[in-house]
Amino acid sequence: MAAVLSVMGTVLATDEFPATAAGYRDLLKWARKVGVVGRAGVEGTGSYGASLSRYLLAQGVDVFDVNRMDRADRRRRGKSDPLDAQNAARAVLSGRARARAKSGDEPVQIARMYKLTKVSAVKARTQAINQLKAVLITADPALREELAGLGNAELFRTCARFADASAQEEVGENGVLQATRITLGLLARLSRLVNRYAPQLLDVVGIGPDTAVTLLITVGDNPERLDSEASFAALCGVSPVERSSGRRQYRRLNRGGDRQANATLHRIVFTRLRVDPRTQDYYERRIKEGKTRREIVRCLKRYAAREVFHLVGQL
Repeated sequence: MAAVLSVMGTVLATDEFPATAAGYRDLLKWARKVGVVGRAGVEGTGSYGASLSRYLLAQGVDVFDVNRMDRADRRRRGKSDPLDAQNAARAVLSGRARARAKSGDEPVQIARMYKLTKVSAVKARTQAINQLKAVLITADPALREELAGLGNAELFRTCARFADASAQEEVGENGVLQATRITLGLLARLSRLVNRYAPQLLDVVGIGPDTAVTLLITVGDNPERLDSEASFAALCGVSPVERSSGRRQYRRLNRGGDRQANATLHRIVFTRLRVDPRTQDYYERRIKEGKTRREIVRCLKRYAAREVFHLVGQL
């Protein structure tokens, strides 16, 4: 559902189009019959609206990500697809929608696909490990003792040899081993991708290929939309949120933002706490000042976000 508004906010046209390549072309052609299309607001530019956003961006239209309509406003004005389309357009016209849509082009889109497949492969491998070990619990004692003490890789190879050669030819390669190979291959590709487009990230303590890809995906392939390190910190959910009242001055952890990026910064911090002397010295100094572990970790995540922002700004 799409709506076209004039610069004065007048609804010029409203219509519905299929979410297909032909539908996207028809939508833009229809909108341009009314006038020049300069900006567009799309809901879900990172999910259901990603394809439409990429098409409009390719056609020279500035696309902005539009959030859901405010619930109080929705109760007051009602809910329908045409109203939602008009509200999306008004959000862009009024300036409420200021986040530009990601273009979804290389290299970040490539990294996003590799990351998605890698996560799926790891989940499949973990599930297979758990199922295999659950079977061993109820297996014959002789078999269980034969396999006891084997690491995962050796356990997989040993169990794979239990099947006869003819069955292997018909069924194909063992699923667990295949998942492992897929995972290792994807990790290698992720490493090459990061080395090609953002090698400076890999020079930072605590950041590896997988971590770097997650951060690159968060930033998106148009980092210019993040105009300051504070905006990147807010995007990662590591900016402090004021919770002061009266004489009590207090800040809490930000529970918003991209939670995958937040978890990535969390891993970076805990890696540094284990291996980085500078981070360890900082931790001990703040403990002596009376700070809690949670407060110190929050500060370290904020520092890590600042460092990453300036490194990504070099792209």
